[in-house]
Amino acid sequence: MTRFRLALQRVGKLMRIAYPGRSKMAYLRRIRRSGQFDRAYYLRAHPGLNWVYRRTPMRHYVLWGEASGLQPNRGFSPEIYLSLNPDVAEAGLPPFDHYLSLGRAEGRQHRRLPVEHLPDCALRPLRFDPDRVKAQVAVHLHLYYPDLWPEFRARLRDVDMPFDLYVTLTWRGAETADLEKRILDVFPEAHVHAMANRGRDILPFLRLVNAGAFDGYDAICKLHTKKSPHRNDGHSWRRHLIDGVLPGPGTAARLSQFLSDPEAAIWVADGQSYDLSAWWGSNRDKTAAMLRRVELDPPQRQVRFPAGSIYWLKPLMIGMIRGLRLGEDLFEPEQGQIDGTLAHAFERAIGVLAQAAGQTVRETSALPAGYRPPPPAPRYVSAFYLPQFHPIAENDRWWGRGFTEWRGVAAAASAFPGHLQPMRPADLGYYDLRAPEVMADQAALARSAGVDAFCVYHYWFGGQRLLEAPLDRLLTRPEVDFPFYLCWANESWRRNWDGLSGEILAHQAYAPGFERALVESTLPYMRDPRYQRPDGQRPRFVIYRPEDMPAPVQNIARMRRAWREAGIGPVELGAVRFHVSGEAEVPDDLVDFWVEMPPHGVVDAQAYLHGGPAGNGLSAAPPAADFAGLIYDYNRMAARALSDDYRRTLPDRTIAGIMPAWDNTARRGARAHIARGANPATFRHWLTALCAGPLQGSYRGELFVNAWNEWGEKAVLEPTEVFGRLNLDVLAEATGNIRSGQADKGEEGQRHG
Repeated sequence: MTRFRLALQRVGKLMRIAYPGRSKMAYLRRIRRSGQFDRAYYLRAHPGLNWVYRRTPMRHYVLWGEASGLQPNRGFSPEIYLSLNPDVAEAGLPPFDHYLSLGRAEGRQHRRLPVEHLPDCALRPLRFDPDRVKAQVAVHLHLYYPDLWPEFRARLRDVDMPFDLYVTLTWRGAETADLEKRILDVFPEAHVHAMANRGRDILPFLRLVNAGAFDGYDAICKLHTKKSPHRNDGHSWRRHLIDGVLPGPGTAARLSQFLSDPEAAIWVADGQSYDLSAWWGSNRDKTAAMLRRVELDPPQRQVRFPAGSIYWLKPLMIGMIRGLRLGEDLFEPEQGQIDGTLAHAFERAIGVLAQAAGQTVRETSALPAGYRPPPPAPRYVSAFYLPQFHPIAENDRWWGRGFTEWRGVAAAASAFPGHLQPMRPADLGYYDLRAPEVMADQAALARSAGVDAFCVYHYWFGGQRLLEAPLDRLLTRPEVDFPFYLCWANESWRRNWDGLSGEILAHQAYAPGFERALVESTLPYMRDPRYQRPDGQRPRFVIYRPEDMPAPVQNIARMRRAWREAGIGPVELGAVRFHVSGEAEVPDDLVDFWVEMPPHGVVDAQAYLHGGPAGNGLSAAPPAADFAGLIYDYNRMAARALSDDYRRTLPDRTIAGIMPAWDNTARRGARAHIARGANPATFRHWLTALCAGPLQGSYRGELFVNAWNEWGEKAVLEPTEVFGRLNLDVLAEATGNIRSGQADKGEEGQRHG
């Protein structure tokens, strides 16, 4: 019986050699066309092959040899290829077939490179004085190969503009100390730091970014001593990369072109903007995990990334990179890898960051020849302002002694992988608004970004005032330059924070004569010279929910009359366009203008990622099992807000609105409503498109931001620990307060003329 089985097995093998099947025959043809199968080597390396297989060695390799780890030629090892390219192994693909079909074109590694074992280097903290004098731009050079310093020294000397130089050195002991001295002899003001051999050129760059070294520059040039020993053209490739971004005497002119191009986030040499879909390599999973750290996903459409890791970056990219929060512990030890590491994933991820901002990777020859103007700037910018951040007796009773919203902000928990919570304050800290000095600091930040006024919530409940202390103290400090006007937040306060349902904490009643009493509560503020009159004549007042009033037409007429009788005169009266109708109809022409206030009205069925009609759309990174809230897609909300269909639903004389983010986890925990994907890059994308289109039809060309400091809803322009002041910088770009690369032209932003 055993002999019979052996005979059957031999016949079966002979049949497979004669008729290997359609897919194997196609594989054999690919090998034959490639010329990469070395018949003589295969026979010499495996002298024990049966005589039948020695007559057909290529078929033996395809049918049995590759699975056994046999090599088709001296230079290719299937086992090494799979170990260096785990995505191929996980997919169960024949390694040699993958290499011939895709791997060669992608530059996949198929042999181990020698690893240089270097001494350890103590990790010293990096600190930079934020107030130090800076040039307009900075250059970072990572020197792994000391012998290439003379080449870079000559190139840097040829640059025709001032720059600050940052050099990181791979620590090699005494040799590195000597190299640092030689660098400082030529560039005595350079910042030189030795670092351990980890993370290639990327981790040293990230350490500088994370330490704030590049804050305040208009652009950063990233260089490194690239030899690429896995390539035959490593030296010429490096010189091409550097020639493209540091062309010596022509650098200043090229840089000006880059800075004046609002669509360019990254500048690379010609031929170095790669199509990510063709160059994922074994980096997709790590890139996806990295992007989740800022609530982004791998792109579903074409995106370009900067190959070669030598390029110029604008400040938004630096800030978004810092927001990734990539530390040394995440980087793999050096083993000569040329793909599949966190450094390779980073190279691809920054292309996605640029796309998220509505920008791209620009090659040298594609830089625009002339100044490219940005979209029109808003003529007046308001931001909703919450005066909550101080303790009051009522909140002590309802929520516990000493309560402010900072308690929920600090304790907010992440609901899904990559969820940007908690989102904590940075520059201003956990402030107390009973101190007018805080409001002075807020106003200074707002002016730097082009915010003209704070629209401060006025909490008046039939004569009862809440959270009035900040503005009342402001009135006693006339030297604090805090431009503001009021928005009557006429919702009842409820325990679940939505103003629509749940236990009522402070009831909004509309007793007979409430209009005159409300107006009287506004008079001290309207008589203050800091109270805003955007049209130059009328003080402005906004009603949050006019449809909640019992008789809006009559109520507003009485309010207008009361202001006139109090000597204020005509008031420019506005109202928020709310997403839920109230008990009373409000004619569009009852108020002078309306305020668009996302997320109200911009969440449709297509926006839901979790909790909507289609169920869970976050299968790759689902929320926690106890999450019972709603998750929307920030970009889909932006697309709806910009669409013609949606904008036709808004009344005439509506101020265009936008939100930098929306996420009330700090208030509602596992029942939160979250706009996933909100970050400064996607905020810029929405804002740029808004300025280029709908802003032109906005009331008086104005823009309304929700909000300045709604920390409990993560709708903030104020600086955060994760993103610093990036939201402010994005707004500053749109308002014309930042015109990178145009200072030398003597141009000023013209947005109020």
